Amino acid sequence: MRLRRHANLLESSLKHVSTRPLLSSQWNRHSFSTTTDGAQQEIAVLGGGITGLASAYYISKEFPRARITIYEAGPRLGGWLHSTHVEVPGGRVLFEHGPRTLRTGLSSLVTSHLVQELGLIGDTIYTSKIAPSALNRFIYYPDHLVRMPSPGISFFDIAQMLLSEPVFRGLFTGALMEIFRDGRPSALSDESVGSFFSRRVDPRVANNLVSALIHGIYAGDVWQLSVKSLFPLPWYYEGQEGSIARGLYERTLRPDGAPLAMMPARDRDMIMDFKNQKLEPEFERSLAACSVFSFRNGIQQLVDRLAETLQKNDQIAIKLNTPVKHLEMEDNNGKKVKISTQSRDSVSSKDIIVSAISSNALSNLCTSDSKTQLPALAQTHAVTVMVVNLFFSKSGLLPVEGFGYLIPQSVPFEQNPERALGVIFDSDAIKGQDTVDGTKLTVMLGGHWWDGWSCYPSEEEGINMARTLLARHLQITDEPTVARAKLQKDCIPQYTVGHEERIQRAHSQLRNSFGGRLRVVGNSYNGVGVNDCLRAARDIAKGLHEGAGYEPSRTGLDHFLGEKQWVAQGSLRKGNIGS
Repeated sequence: MRLRRHANLLESSLKHVSTRPLLSSQWNRHSFSTTTDGAQQEIAVLGGGITGLASAYYISKEFPRARITIYEAGPRLGGWLHSTHVEVPGGRVLFEHGPRTLRTGLSSLVTSHLVQELGLIGDTIYTSKIAPSALNRFIYYPDHLVRMPSPGISFFDIAQMLLSEPVFRGLFTGALMEIFRDGRPSALSDESVGSFFSRRVDPRVANNLVSALIHGIYAGDVWQLSVKSLFPLPWYYEGQEGSIARGLYERTLRPDGAPLAMMPARDRDMIMDFKNQKLEPEFERSLAACSVFSFRNGIQQLVDRLAETLQKNDQIAIKLNTPVKHLEMEDNNGKKVKISTQSRDSVSSKDIIVSAISSNALSNLCTSDSKTQLPALAQTHAVTVMVVNLFFSKSGLLPVEGFGYLIPQSVPFEQNPERALGVIFDSDAIKGQDTVDGTKLTVMLGGHWWDGWSCYPSEEEGINMARTLLARHLQITDEPTVARAKLQKDCIPQYTVGHEERIQRAHSQLRNSFGGRLRVVGNSYNGVGVNDCLRAARDIAKGLHEGAGYEPSRTGLDHFLGEKQWVAQGSLRKGNIGS
């Protein structure tokens, strides 16, 4: 409950912070947009997913005279963001084959301003904070749905739930005893999420509650992923105060005027970059009242509007079906990067390369004598997920209302032989995208369960697996009106133990091999959500400005250097940060 209170306090901070423009007018006066001889700078962006498109957008705003080329290996833009309309009797429904909603709060600060800049407010749809899908989230354990504590549930019901449901075993006593446990050894630089919560709270909490959460966000293994990267604040609290509870008290909950919360210094700087830039009042009120939001034509509408905006700019070229094959520095005093593709203009020179493709893919492009120059980037593993969308013309098939449910790693095999990660109740989660009533669901299969597999289920097999799961868990045996399955190969990078140290090594390798001419951005590094990617795209444009585009020490990974710096959020409320 304390962690939830902390998160709510952090989310509410935007209401108390004055902001300044995201993109300062002085950036546009910077000399980066031309070289010393007056020629226009040439910038390449690798990848036409949401991060690549947003990176090109922000860079073009900062440096309007630069020529920007986006290279996309496939036939479409958007990457993992992919929405399709499907005709059904009486109308049509929208299927999301990847992310489907955007969270509000501090994490969406960049996103919300981008939505406004792109003129998408009129097409934005919201899920209220008091809607069933916002209040009702479930975990399936060990053989039934368990509602998670949330606002609207009485204290008595929560207490009864915590005491009676097996999924919560170890939580109450573990949380009470956490403050008395020994702190971690000083030599421990990172550990798995499972190890951390087992050590600080209880192994059952790690296996049940935490692993379910990890399945929902990363589709990953709680015993492999890095707690320092995924849960940096609890890690910081233990390091500073010896326990999570003591850290919360000392830095968050004290009644003597201490800060209400802590935030990374990087977030503080982002907030101050928005000083004086306001959202439209009605849009701001709608965001404040909702838990998640999306668009009438799905999450891909954001991609489509970005692409449309970029295509109207004569300084920007988008090349589909154009995979990049090789990157290397020209023998030109380190001032150009040579980029090779399979197209007719197979070799060209660029002043700056911004890579928004996966770290593994980039590592494979940067080779010399058959060896990669960026070996640290090759060490980030990604999992494969099959997304199965089903629509039933019959309404009311779900036994409960809510956002959906997640499945912990600890669920017995006989209850999850399909190796599903969770089920989203799309009919409840976001409304206003379909023109016909019914029951719409998404089943997510695979993730870390499929690590090491050389082949995956076919579309037909995936649909059958999803239907079998729904029959066992939800007693839904109806024939779906329409069903689709899409395999998303290597779609979610895994920040395994030692992630930050590997990224620091990657920073050094990028700096040494490309001297600031190659920058990296995207979900391989600092967050896998859409909000994270848009934030990173904005940051890469800001970094180009601050480094004059070719500062040798800049790589896009600069903020990973050293320990993460935390600042008191309370000082923002008092107006003590910035001017």
